[in-house]
Amino acid sequence: MPERVVVPEVGPAPERGPAPEPLPLESKRARLEEALRALRGVVVAFSGGVDSAYLLAAAADVLGDRCVGATAVSPSLARDELAAARALAAAMGARHVVVETDEFDDPRYRRNDLQRCYFCKAALFTRLGALAVELGLPAVAYGANADDRGEYRPGMRAAAEFAVRAPLLEAGLTKAEIRVLARARGLEAWDKPASPCLASRLPHGTPVTLGALRQIEEGERVLHRLGFPEVRVRHHGAVARIEVPLPLVPRLLAEAPRVAAALVALGFREVEVDRRGLRSGRLAAEALRAQGGAVPGDAGGAGPGQGAAPGTGRP
Repeated sequence: MPERVVVPEVGPAPERGPAPEPLPLESKRARLEEALRALRGVVVAFSGGVDSAYLLAAAADVLGDRCVGATAVSPSLARDELAAARALAAAMGARHVVVETDEFDDPRYRRNDLQRCYFCKAALFTRLGALAVELGLPAVAYGANADDRGEYRPGMRAAAEFAVRAPLLEAGLTKAEIRVLARARGLEAWDKPASPCLASRLPHGTPVTLGALRQIEEGERVLHRLGFPEVRVRHHGAVARIEVPLPLVPRLLAEAPRVAAALVALGFREVEVDRRGLRSGRLAAEALRAQGGAVPGDAGGAGPGQGAAPGTGRP
């Protein structure tokens, strides 16, 4: 690991006196290592994304065998993600286990209201808490970071209730900083796009079903194989609405006939390309707006379906 890693300083705070000097990245890393050392042992909720990957690597560096990464398996985890998590843990030399979680047995989770993530995380932390006891490790941690404070994340409430630690957030590390550190650590996932659980592709209020999750998983696998690494197949019943980053929308439109044929074969009747591009958390934002709630980081935006271009998947 390099002795010094530097990131650009943030700008001054608006109109409230002098802004505090931002901590250099190496100071935040030292704070993270100090926090991990103080845990004396930890089970890390390890999804294979960059946040949990760097947290697991840092914990393994500090705690050695007193750190275990645990990947939760349930119908909402894409099978490709499990394989990637296993390979990543092996590459970093961390202890790794796979556990099954039972959120799908909870009708409150399957109901898929705005608290779905809370029930999912509660099931996860219940299982990881029991695992920590079995392994004689005193703590459970997960990969929330400093950017997550401004997002709508019911899972953070579950973390607080289960006394799950968030060392990256506690150290003040942002997503961009974590990517810098992960790259310096040599982690393949340093530039991996965010990939929330498959259930996040269903509009809130639409029940989570095994059939819908498999359609989403297979639809996104089609797009990954066509060279779209970051994609969401939003499941609107018979309609699949595809989101990719805005610069890739023209290429997706050019591939629309091929993509639509593949998704119709999976059981969708229509396929749409969302010309607005990918926005992580779009369905939660739309549900919050519909209920008259505040949407973090939102200035209004288009409503459901606005700007979407019909594909060629209409049978």
